[in-house]
Amino acid sequence: MTKKELISAIQEGAGKDLTKKQVSELAEATFEVIAEALKKDARFSYPDFGTLTVRKRAARTGRNPRTNKPIEIAESKTVAFKPAPELKKSLG
Repeated sequence: MTKKELISAIQEGAGKDLTKKQVSELAEATFEVIAEALKKDARFSYPDFGTLTVRKRAARTGRNPRTNKPIEIAESKTVAFKPAPELKKSLG
């Protein structure tokens, strides 16, 4: 699903009471709040959907696919998603 499709789906779900611009601004604000929660608390949870958490990836040795030479990959952070049991069950 693209951002455009998400905005259209939300607008349809709202019964066309909101304009696409309003829905777009609401979606942007929602994702900004989620991003800030991840930065501040390293966790965001939404019941019946799932939990987003910040995880650390340890430094490791990888390989350059062109030269096959070893390279050092620095430690980094990433976001992981764990679906709620209801969502996971509904996926089949």
